[in-house]
Amino acid sequence: MMAIVRSWVHLLWMGVTVVPYAFALLGASVLSANGEAPYRIAQAWLRLSIHSARLLLGIEYRVQGLENLPQGREEGAVLLVKHQSTYETFLMPVIMPHPLAYVFKKELLYVPFFGWAIGRLDMIHIDRSQRARAFAKVVSQGRELLAKGVWVIMFPEGTRIPRGEAGSYKSGGARLAVATATPIYPIAVTSAKCWPRRALIKRPGVVDVSIGPAISTEGRDAEALTREVEAWIENEMRRLDPEAYASPA
Repeated sequence: MMAIVRSWVHLLWMGVTVVPYAFALLGASVLSANGEAPYRIAQAWLRLSIHSARLLLGIEYRVQGLENLPQGREEGAVLLVKHQSTYETFLMPVIMPHPLAYVFKKELLYVPFFGWAIGRLDMIHIDRSQRARAFAKVVSQGRELLAKGVWVIMFPEGTRIPRGEAGSYKSGGARLAVATATPIYPIAVTSAKCWPRRALIKRPGVVDVSIGPAISTEGRDAEALTREVEAWIENEMRRLDPEAYASPA
C-alpha cells in the first residue's frame, strides 16, 4: 500500500512541477539568444524529478564508466542507451557533462506542458512513418548539434523493453555516427528493477548505469556497429542484473 501511495505522490509531484518549469522554459526560449538557458531549465526539472524519486520512492542510481566519455568540450559523442523505462530518459541529462539532444517521435510534442517544452529545445523529433525522411533529418540536425558540442542520444531498441529482455536493435544511431564520423558510447541501464515500463507502482532500489568505452566508427559498417553495441549492452545487462536473466528452473 505504501508503494502505491508513494508512487501516486511522485506522479502528482512531477505533474505539478512540470507546469512552472515548462512556462519558464518557453519564456527562456523566446528571450534567449541560444539554447543554453532553456536546456538548463529542462535539466533542472529532470534533476528535481530524479531527486524526488530518491526521496519519495527510494530509487537511487549508481554510475560507472564516466571516465570513458570524451573530456574535451568540442569532442562529439553518440550515446546509444538501453531503454527500460522513463527513468533513464530523465537521468541521462542529469549525469552527463555535455548537453544532450534526444531523437524522439513527434507525437511527444503534443503532450501538454512536457511536450510543448521539449519542442522548444534543440532536439530531433521525427515522423517514424517516413523512415527515409526521418533518417535524413537525424543526420542533418545531428551533424549541426554535434558541431556545437551537443551529444546525440538514441535508444536503439526504439521502445521500452521489459526487464530481462532484449529488443530489436535498429541501426539508425550507428548510421548517424558513421555519417558524422563520431564515436559511439554504449550504455547499459537497469532501471526496470525499480521503475518498470508503463508501471504506476515503482519499487525502491538502485539503478545501475554502465558507460562503455568509445567504439570508433571510422571505416565501419553501421550494421556491424549495431551488432557490436547490442552485444556490449546485453552482456553488460547480464552482469549488472543477473537475476533478470537467470534461466528458469
